[in-house]
Amino acid sequence: MVETLLFEALNTVSDEQSFIRFAELLAAEAPSKAENLLQSQKGLRGWENTTLKDFLSSACSWAEDSDFGARPGPKSFNPWQQFAMFLWAGRGYE
Repeated sequence: MVETLLFEALNTVSDEQSFIRFAELLAAEAPSKAENLLQSQKGLRGWENTTLKDFLSSACSWAEDSDFGARPGPKSFNPWQQFAMFLWAGRGYE
């Protein structure tokens, strides 16, 4: 349920307030430290990258590999949407 809301929120990011809403939903979906310790396999609720280091590294890799969303395109010209996509990619880009 939260993941569906999260994806819907991602697609509607257009300004500061909608970005904050997306970030709040992303934080609510993120695995807790206890879940990370108990989880023996990757992919907890769609999260492949459950440490901050892995999350940010993957988001940066996505930005470099896709020219910040230009590939496969189209690239959003809205900076709030672009940064939301950056965060979205951090949770699962490998």
